[in-house]
Amino acid sequence: MECRPMTALRTNSPSPRRWTYTDYCRLPADGKRHELIDGRHFVSPAPDLDHQVITLALASVLRAQIQSAGLGMVFIAPADVHLDPGTVLQPDVFVLRATRDEVAGRKKVDRAPELVVEVLSSSTQKRDRGVKLRRYARAGVVECWLVDPKARTVEQLVRVAGELLSQGVYSQSITSVAFPGVVIELPELW
Repeated sequence: MECRPMTALRTNSPSPRRWTYTDYCRLPADGKRHELIDGRHFVSPAPDLDHQVITLALASVLRAQIQSAGLGMVFIAPADVHLDPGTVLQPDVFVLRATRDEVAGRKKVDRAPELVVEVLSSSTQKRDRGVKLRRYARAGVVECWLVDPKARTVEQLVRVAGELLSQGVYSQSITSVAFPGVVIELPELW
């Protein structure tokens, strides 16, 4: 199904209902980040500029190492990761083992990325560390990085027995598990 913005849906409905990808596609392009998690609609304002600087820096470094080596494709939000009929997430950065030809012309990703990066902010960190992390684990994400701009650290979580478990919090460099050989010097991000 192709997702095209249409008329706005009421998000303050008195009865909780489960949203679908079809409902999601009807949302207007309003500059906010809309996500569905297990049929629940979440809205976040556009991130602040520090968040954007860190996201772009990290995506650029990942792209230089991953895409140039032919290991996969790097994407930044807004880009839809459609995990099931009731879950559409927009990670800040994500990496797929895919070629450009495999993703060309597509409107969304229909599977779990190998690496997901969430840059934490005060308005989203509870959801990023909670329900989104659990949903990434359930979908099969191999590795997740939680970037804390205030602490200037990255927590690395790796899939173990169906869960994303913390492998440590890093401030100098981080080496990807999903993409061996990919090393990020973290001071470059700040």
